[in-house]
Amino acid sequence: MPTHVNLAATSPWVSLTASTEDWDAAEPDVLLRMLAQAQWIRVFEEYVLELASQGLVHGPAHSSIGQEGGAVGSILPLRSDDYVNGSHRGHHQFLAKAFGHVAVPKSGTLPELTDDIRTVLRRTLAEICGLAEGYCCGRGGSMHLRWREAGAMGTNAIVGGGVPQAAGFAFNQRRSGSDAVTVTYFGDGAANIGSVLETLNLAAVWRLPVCFFIENNQYAVSTSVSESTAEPRLSARGLGFDIPSWRVDGMDPLAVNLAMNEALAHMRAGNGPTIVEADLYRYFHQNGPYPGSSFGYRDKSEEQAWRDRDPVELLRTQAVRRGLATEEHVTAARDEIVATMREIGNALLEPVPGGKPGQRRIKASEWPDPGFVDVGVRGDLSELADSRFEEADTFSGQLGERRFIDVVSDVIGRRMETDERVVVLGEDVHRLKGGTNGATKRAIEVAPDRVLGTPICENAFTGLGCGIAVDGRFRPIVEYMYADFMWVAADQLFNQVAKARHMFGGEIPVPFVLRSKLAAGTGYGSQHSMDPAGILTTAPGLRVIAPSNPFDYVGLMNTALACEDPVVVLEHVDLYTATGIGPVSDLDYRIPVGKAALRSEGDDLTVISYLSMVGHSLAALEQVPEVKADLIDLRWLDRASIDWETIERSVKKTNRVLIVEQGAIGTSYGSWLADEIHRRLFDWLDAPVERVTGKVSSPSISRVLERAAVARTEEVVAALRGIAAAI
Repeated sequence: MPTHVNLAATSPWVSLTASTEDWDAAEPDVLLRMLAQAQWIRVFEEYVLELASQGLVHGPAHSSIGQEGGAVGSILPLRSDDYVNGSHRGHHQFLAKAFGHVAVPKSGTLPELTDDIRTVLRRTLAEICGLAEGYCCGRGGSMHLRWREAGAMGTNAIVGGGVPQAAGFAFNQRRSGSDAVTVTYFGDGAANIGSVLETLNLAAVWRLPVCFFIENNQYAVSTSVSESTAEPRLSARGLGFDIPSWRVDGMDPLAVNLAMNEALAHMRAGNGPTIVEADLYRYFHQNGPYPGSSFGYRDKSEEQAWRDRDPVELLRTQAVRRGLATEEHVTAARDEIVATMREIGNALLEPVPGGKPGQRRIKASEWPDPGFVDVGVRGDLSELADSRFEEADTFSGQLGERRFIDVVSDVIGRRMETDERVVVLGEDVHRLKGGTNGATKRAIEVAPDRVLGTPICENAFTGLGCGIAVDGRFRPIVEYMYADFMWVAADQLFNQVAKARHMFGGEIPVPFVLRSKLAAGTGYGSQHSMDPAGILTTAPGLRVIAPSNPFDYVGLMNTALACEDPVVVLEHVDLYTATGIGPVSDLDYRIPVGKAALRSEGDDLTVISYLSMVGHSLAALEQVPEVKADLIDLRWLDRASIDWETIERSVKKTNRVLIVEQGAIGTSYGSWLADEIHRRLFDWLDAPVERVTGKVSSPSISRVLERAAVARTEEVVAALRGIAAAI
C-alpha cells in the first residue's frame, strides 16, 4: 500500500473577521476618515451614473458603488510614496488614494471637504467625462486614471493588464532602499489571467513588496466566480506561490483595514508580496446605471441581500454607535458632498440651447483642443540635446575590426558602469557567460546584481520592465530570447509600454529598451524565426532600431538608453559572429534619432534595407555591377524616425526603388514603406516600388524549406538583374 502524507502550504492563508471588540477598539479617526471618504466616493459615483444616464459620459462608466469598503479600508494606511494601480473599475481606489494624499487630518471629527478635495473631485469627474482639465487631459476617461504625485500610478482597461507593472513599481521601491509598497487592485475575472499568475510567481521569487488585492465582486461582467473557477476562494492562489494571503469580508471596511495593516507590516519588513481577497459586490451592472438583475444574470433578492450589508451604512452605524458622530452630522456631511458635486457639474455643463427642460451638454470650453490628439505619442527628444553624435567616417576615436556580439556586450556593460539606473532582465541573461549569445557577458562582470534572470514569463517581466520605466528611478533593458516571443507579451508591449505616455496625458517618460534577436536561418522553425519589424512599427509609441554593423550598434544603443521613449532594438543572429568596423575603446557616442546611412552610391536605383539584409544587398550589388545604386541603411524603422530627407534625395536622383527585407511578406515592413513612398514621391518614380521579401510562409526547420522561405543575397541579385533588364 502506498503511504499518503498530507502536505501543508508554506505560507499562511487566513480568513480575518472584525468583531464588535475590534470596532470598539478601532481608532476614532480611522473610522471617521473611512466614513467620510466612503461617503465622498459613493456620492461621486452616484453623480457619475446620473451623468451617464443623460449621455454625458462618453464611453463606459464602471461604477464601484458597493465596493467602497475595500478601497477605503485598504488605502487608508498607505502613504503618498506607496503606489496603487488598478483595473477598469477603479474610481474608488483612485479617489481614496488621492484623498489620502491631499486630506488634512483633523482629529475627533469627520474630515472636511477642503479646496484640495474639491479639486480632486472636479479633476476626476473631468477625466471621466473626457475633458481637458482631467488628470490625463481627457484621454483616459473612466478607465485610465493616473496622478503620480498621489501615488496613483494608473488604472487599466485590460483585465489584469496593470498587475505586472505593479511588480515593476515594487522593484523600484525596494531597489531604491525605501520601505514603500505597491498595491495592485484587480477583480475575480483577472485572477485567472496568465499575466496575473506570472506576476504572482515573479513577485514571490524576487520578494517584491507588492500586495495583490483581489476585489472579488462575484461577477466578471455576467459570469459568476463559481462558473469560472473550481476554487472560488481566490486568495487560495497564494498557496501555490508561497505568498501569505488574507481573505476578508469586503463589505466590512474595518476587517479590510485590519488585514491590510497586517499585510503592510509583512511587506515593509522586506518579506515579499501578499494577497488580500475582499469579498464584496458591485450594486450595478458592469457598466452604467442599471443593476445586474436588469440583464438577467442575477436576481433582486441577491442584490438586496448584499445591499443590506452596505459598507457606507456600516461605517455610519458604527460611528454613531460609538458617539463619534451624530446622525445629523453624518447627514449634513452627505448633503455637503451632494451639493459639491452639483456645483462641480454646473461648472462643467450648460443647458442645451433649444433642448428639453433639464437637458445639458458639456461646455465647449472644457473639451481638449482637437489639435492635442497626437501630442505626446512620443517625446520631443530634448533629452538628447547635449549628445555627442558620431558617424564612422568622422569618428574621433580608434576603430578596428570588432565582432558584432562583442560590441553588444561591451556597450551594455559600459552603460551599466556609467549609469547605476540601468538594469537588465530576461530569461538566462544572468548565466551562460552572457546569456544564450553572450550579449550580457560584460554586464555580468561589472554589475551582476543588476543582471536579473527571470522565470519564463514574458508578459510578467515585460510589464515589470514597463513599471520600472514609468516609475523612472531605474532604466530597464528587457531581452526577448527570440522576437517571436513578443506575441506572448503582446498586451504588455503594445497595450501598455507603447501606449502609456499618450494614454496618461502625453508627458510620462517611458525609458524602456527591449532587445530581441531575429533568428531566421538557424533551424529554429516557425516560432523562433520571424522578422517583427512590420508589426512593431504599427505601434506609434515605439521607436525601433535595426543596427547592421558594430559601429552603429554602439551609437544606436547609447541613444536608445538615453531616450525617454520606449525603444526596440532588433538584432540579427547572422550578425552576431560577423565582424565589422567598430570602436576599440570609445563606447560613449550616440547616433541621432531619424538618421539613415548611405552605404553605397549610384544613379540607377535606390535600395532601402536594414539589419543583415544591408550586407546581402551590398554583396548583390557587387554581383550585378551594371546596376549602380544608392543603398540606404535605414537604422531607424519606426514611422516617426524614418529619414525621409535621405530617401527623397535619393529617389529624386534615381527614380527607382527596391526595398529589401528578409522576413515573410505577410508581416512585411516594406509594405507600408512602399505605400508611403508612392504617396510622397509618385511624381518622381519611373516604375512602381519593387520589393524583395521572404515567402508567405514562416521559416520551417528543414534546411531546404527554411532557405526557400527567406530572402538572402541570391534573391536580391535576381531582383537587381530584373531591374537592370528594364532600365
